[in-house]
Amino acid sequence: MTPPVLAYVVLASRTPEAAGDVLHGLLGLPRRATADPAVMLLGVGAAALAIVPLGHPLAEGTERPGVHHIALACADPGQTARAAGMATWPERAGLAGASVLPLDPAQTAGVHTVLTGGPLPEPAAAPLIERLDHLGIAAADTAAGISAFCGGFGMALESQQTDMEVMVPLESFTSDKYGVVHHARAPVATGGLRVAFVTVGDCELEFLANFDPRQMGEVAHGSAGTTRQDQGAIARFVASRGPGLHHLAFKTPEIDAVLARLDRAGVRMIDRAGRPGSRRARIGFVHPEALGGVLIHFVERTPA
Repeated sequence: MTPPVLAYVVLASRTPEAAGDVLHGLLGLPRRATADPAVMLLGVGAAALAIVPLGHPLAEGTERPGVHHIALACADPGQTARAAGMATWPERAGLAGASVLPLDPAQTAGVHTVLTGGPLPEPAAAPLIERLDHLGIAAADTAAGISAFCGGFGMALESQQTDMEVMVPLESFTSDKYGVVHHARAPVATGGLRVAFVTVGDCELEFLANFDPRQMGEVAHGSAGTTRQDQGAIARFVASRGPGLHHLAFKTPEIDAVLARLDRAGVRMIDRAGRPGSRRARIGFVHPEALGGVLIHFVERTPA
């Protein structure tokens, strides 16, 4: 069976116009025609983004903003679901009214997923945005995602890693006769994530799981992100909402240029300069309020 590929991602926003101002107006993602004026359809790489207001039928009437679901394209949705051993829900209307087959999120590691037999979007790119880099998924563990998408659909496991933030305790002994002696103890992990990347089309699904369930990380509003803050965001999301789609990331050749452009335009930011991220990348996040509750970030990296 040929693995399905990413066709489009549905984003539910409190302020779709503001999200469009950032993604289309400032970053240049091309807008595609759609019969529903409430749907803003943007091309990005080999996939598309469908931005809808809260309560829109395409996002099943949700009143919660964020990344709602992904649509995977395949020749025969029913056969693909059966071959993957996936339970399905009744067919419903998807983008442009085309029929889609929803999968039971309990079997897709919490990722709300529909299968579509519709055509793939026309490829698109912008000067500062090459394509989607990945879709971030808050996971209870990475094994469930690997089992569902690699074991079920036959997608490739791109890589796995562990992101850690550590503290090195330093003892200092100061004497008026013998001077100062410093002694470093073994490093102590203060925050971390287990990460797995699964290839789907021209991007990846990034499964992020709390490294240590005894830690909840931290969320320091108004300051640049850290690994411990990333852990806190994932741990709190899973604790309050369960596993599921958390954010999306765009691949850019110039992350500092992207972040500076948005900052100059008055877009509310988490990071104003690229910082170390997964897969030897530099990353930077936009505050979710800038896109009406949708969390995005940017990735600058070269192939391994």
